[in-house]
Amino acid sequence: MNGGTAQSAAAATPPHRRLPDFLQSVNLKYVKLGYHYLITHLLTLMLLPLMAVILLEAGRTDPNDLRQLWLHLQYNLVSVLVLSAVLVFGATVYVLTRPRPVYLVDFACYKPPEHLQVPFEEFMRHSKLCGFSEDALEFQRKILERSGLSEETYVPEAMHALPPQPTMANARAEAETVMFGALDNLFKSTGVKPKDVGVLVVNCSLFNPTPSLSAMIVNRYKLRGNIRSFNLGGMGCSAGVIAIDLARDMLQVHRNTYAVVVSTENITQNWYFGNRKSMLIPNCLFRVGGAAVLLSNRGADRRRAKYSLKHVVRTHKGADDKAFNCVYQEQDDEGKTGVSLSKDLMAIAGGALKTNITTLGPLVLPVSEQLLFFATLVAKKLFNAKIKPYIPDFKLAFEHFCIHAGGRAVIDELEKNLQLSPAHVEASRMTLHRFGNTSSSSIWYELAYMEAKGRVRRGNRIWQIAFGSGFKCNSAVWHTLRNVKPSPSSPWEDCIDRYPVELVDGVPTHKTQQ
Repeated sequence: MNGGTAQSAAAATPPHRRLPDFLQSVNLKYVKLGYHYLITHLLTLMLLPLMAVILLEAGRTDPNDLRQLWLHLQYNLVSVLVLSAVLVFGATVYVLTRPRPVYLVDFACYKPPEHLQVPFEEFMRHSKLCGFSEDALEFQRKILERSGLSEETYVPEAMHALPPQPTMANARAEAETVMFGALDNLFKSTGVKPKDVGVLVVNCSLFNPTPSLSAMIVNRYKLRGNIRSFNLGGMGCSAGVIAIDLARDMLQVHRNTYAVVVSTENITQNWYFGNRKSMLIPNCLFRVGGAAVLLSNRGADRRRAKYSLKHVVRTHKGADDKAFNCVYQEQDDEGKTGVSLSKDLMAIAGGALKTNITTLGPLVLPVSEQLLFFATLVAKKLFNAKIKPYIPDFKLAFEHFCIHAGGRAVIDELEKNLQLSPAHVEASRMTLHRFGNTSSSSIWYELAYMEAKGRVRRGNRIWQIAFGSGFKCNSAVWHTLRNVKPSPSSPWEDCIDRYPVELVDGVPTHKTQQ
């Protein structure tokens, strides 16, 4: 009777006047952090009593016992010498065979001039004059409005002309302007002479002329004759991480040298002028951009380097036909060339991400997260329980996330699936807003954003993750060596005070209020 009265009274009490349910309101985040701390320091906690016992026993040792031990070693000199030789040999083998550390000395992102900016109204006016159908024009307008891009992104000079001039000469001019602009800033900020560069890796997916882009750089900066140069093409937006991986491998072979990685994309000859909707999306998202990165394996560069490269994990789903075809360059029914994006793209990206983080997890996650993941997996297998798979908390492994700014949907999905906070994806959203999808270089604009905000501190761990055609998902992990200040000529230096901007469905709030 009393229980029923209490229940009816509780039901009648307005929710805002009830006492909180303390059992439900326990913040599991702090319980998890405590568990994480316990498991991470478990070995230390177990060793402390052992060390205390050893010290206690050492304090009780008689000096005569130490003298006897010394005499015993003298009479077994051969054994001592053999043991010492084995230890020296082992240490020598370890030093000679261990991977050489790779340092990121600095990087530079290209910022186009203001006259190349393309407001939405101008974009739509040019599109209308280029002969797109009304249906295609309306589709592009909707994509632009929901894209998360601002009206300050850039398209190349050839696309501002009426009619557009997608010639080979203009495509070369775009490539030279972007690459040389980034490299000029890089060499100026680091003080490294072009002749000191021993490895050059350039990646650009859709523009691969002869001579190659890497040859254009060699010619411009008069790089030395024995330089190891590579030109990566057709590898999509994740090729920047692939280029870093290739440069790292080369630095393991060639001692005391620098490697330069240049990541860019070319729009001039890859603008789509047809009406197929799946091929119109790149027009609305891709914009001009590029980055140059200076890597070194020289020990003397550690003191001035910003980051050291810890891991690169690459995942390729090209064996699956759907994955292979989901980002595909082809001609439409009218013979117009463009890049088609499949409706299955996000699902395929999710599968590639799952494979990638499954490989990356054991390399970076704390033991506590790995144990939780393993325990959930065992329970699911043994008891056939309907247990949701445990998603590791990558926030315990990284302080900063550079998620490829491929579009709002990509960022939204990773934020949701990795259980990240808005702060973790801020750099990606703001890069998409300010510069658009700059393809493989977007992860460097994001890192530049974090530096400009003064958020990158010594000891921080950074995860760069990108997706690309093929289909690929690639990750790079960096460790911060010092408190990082923004590089000279940062692409954010004249606008960082305006960011972050608050977005609602990809549109700044001041526009939605209007």
